[in-house]
Amino acid sequence: MKYQAIIFDLDGVIVHTDEFHYQAWKKIADKIGAPFDRNINERLRGVSRMASLEIILSGTDASFSETEKQMLAEEKNNEYRNLLATMSPKDVPKETLKTLSALKEMGVKLAIGSSSKNARYILERVGLIGEFDAISDGNNITHSKPDPEVFLKAAQFLCLESAACVVVEDAEAGIDAAVAGGFASAGIGSAAKYPKCTYSLNVLSDLIGFIR
Repeated sequence: MKYQAIIFDLDGVIVHTDEFHYQAWKKIADKIGAPFDRNINERLRGVSRMASLEIILSGTDASFSETEKQMLAEEKNNEYRNLLATMSPKDVPKETLKTLSALKEMGVKLAIGSSSKNARYILERVGLIGEFDAISDGNNITHSKPDPEVFLKAAQFLCLESAACVVVEDAEAGIDAAVAGGFASAGIGSAAKYPKCTYSLNVLSDLIGFIR
C-alpha cells in the first residue's frame, strides 16, 4: 500500500459537532456584543479555542484582560460540553463506520489529529475511543493548526514518518498543517476543493482507493 496510516481530524470528518460549536460561540458572542454569524463561524474551522475567541473579539471595540478571555473560553467550552453530552453512537455516520472497518481490515493504522481538547470525550460519547491506534489532540500540543504539531505528534505516537501517513481534513487550515508537516492530505467537505489537497474525497470511503 502507498500509506501505512490515516490521521483523521475529528470534527467534520469522523463526527459532526459544528452546530454545537456554533451554538456555544454564538452564546458567548451575544453576551459580549460581538457580531457572530455562520460566515464568521466558518473562519473558526480547524482553529484552536483561544484563536477562535480572538477572531470573535476582533469584531468588537471592547478590551478584555487575559483572565477575562480565559473565563470566556472556559464558558464556551462548558456550554459546548453540555451539548456534547447529548451525543451517542447513533451520531456516527454509517459511512464513517464502514470506512474505519475497511481500513482496519487492510491493516492500516488509524489515528486522530484534532486541535480539540474534547477529542477523547467525544470519542467516548460516540463509542469510537477504542477504534484508533493513537490520539493526538489539544491536550498534547502547544501550537494549533495550521501548525503541523498535532499531526506530527500523531505520527510519532504511531512510530511512523510523515510520508507514511495521509491526513484527512475538512478545513483549509488543517490541509495547510498537513502540507507543512510533510504529509499527504485528503480534503473532504469544503476542503475537497482546496488546491493544496493531495486527494479530494466525495465521501470518506474514497480513501480506500487512494491508499492501495
